[in-house]
Amino acid sequence: MEAPNNAPLHTSDFSYDLPPELIAQEPLAERDASRLLVLDRQSGATTHDHFRNLGAYLRPGDLLVMNDSRVRPARVWAVKPSGGRLELLILRPTADGNWETLVKPGRRAPVGTTFTLTDRAGASGGTAVRGEVLAKEPDGVTRIRVDGPLDPALALLGEMPLPPYIHRRLPDTDADRYQTTYAAVTGSAAAPTAGLHFTPALLDSVRANGIPTATVTLHVGLDTFRPVTEEDPAAHPMHAEWYTASAETAAMIVATKRRGGRVVAVGTTSVRVLESVAAAPGGWEAASKRGAEGWTRLFIRPGYSFRAVDALITNFHLPRSTLLMLVSAFAGREHVLAAYTEAVRERYRFFSFGDACLIR
Repeated sequence: MEAPNNAPLHTSDFSYDLPPELIAQEPLAERDASRLLVLDRQSGATTHDHFRNLGAYLRPGDLLVMNDSRVRPARVWAVKPSGGRLELLILRPTADGNWETLVKPGRRAPVGTTFTLTDRAGASGGTAVRGEVLAKEPDGVTRIRVDGPLDPALALLGEMPLPPYIHRRLPDTDADRYQTTYAAVTGSAAAPTAGLHFTPALLDSVRANGIPTATVTLHVGLDTFRPVTEEDPAAHPMHAEWYTASAETAAMIVATKRRGGRVVAVGTTSVRVLESVAAAPGGWEAASKRGAEGWTRLFIRPGYSFRAVDALITNFHLPRSTLLMLVSAFAGREHVLAAYTEAVRERYRFFSFGDACLIR
């Protein structure tokens, strides 16, 4: 139940029981073959369908907004002069040209540690990219310097940074399955997974039915990997993520609102862009003239008033996570947890490679 008398919600209020075998370990053979749970956020009523039938739940005049960020092959390894091995997850560049990373084992990479990047097997591929640990941040982030451009080295040595609950490697031949088919701007450390269900043919069908599409960019960072450890969600420090939205996209959003259409966000990352711009001075009207970009730390949880998003396509999220809190803010915690209980009972597949939910 919801907290009584508007009492503040705690992180433990966003827990649910999930049998481990329901955590999807690999993508389905066909992207749009995933199941689709449709949740009415006013009544809590649910409908069961398949993602390829998404168009049946959209209306001409709606606008589908997708995050076109592309995932870096951001998991890479390193060898120290002593021969010791490190595993690095590259998060994002810093303003001074260095990089934020997560390093394992962190205790073996104190400030001043030098290393050479390698692949999983320890081969450098002839790149000889060297680096150094510059700083260890309180939130567990390690700041590093590398000699030379990093992205070409990652393209040669790196692997897709699958979440820790996926206990298998994604074969190189399947690496594109952790990218959306419309991914365009490289910069994420994790996929915006709600978009993984779309095929080009499905998007063409949606557009042919009078539902235009638009893109924004948000580069997914640390909070995808970091759990909420504080019992008071307000004490959780959100990691900043970079977003951009073009003037063309902004104009489409403004026009959709004016004609009474719905802005349908594909994924929680799109939600964060849509709501971040809506909360800025001038909102989407101002953005339609000059575009919008910046860092967002927006933490959406119950009590938040949505300004831009009218419907949401999303996957099923981890217990006690900021993403489950965002979905609960949109549809009500009680409705969301009841829908999740039903999804468990119906044996839906959960998390990154799992099934989808449309909340409208």
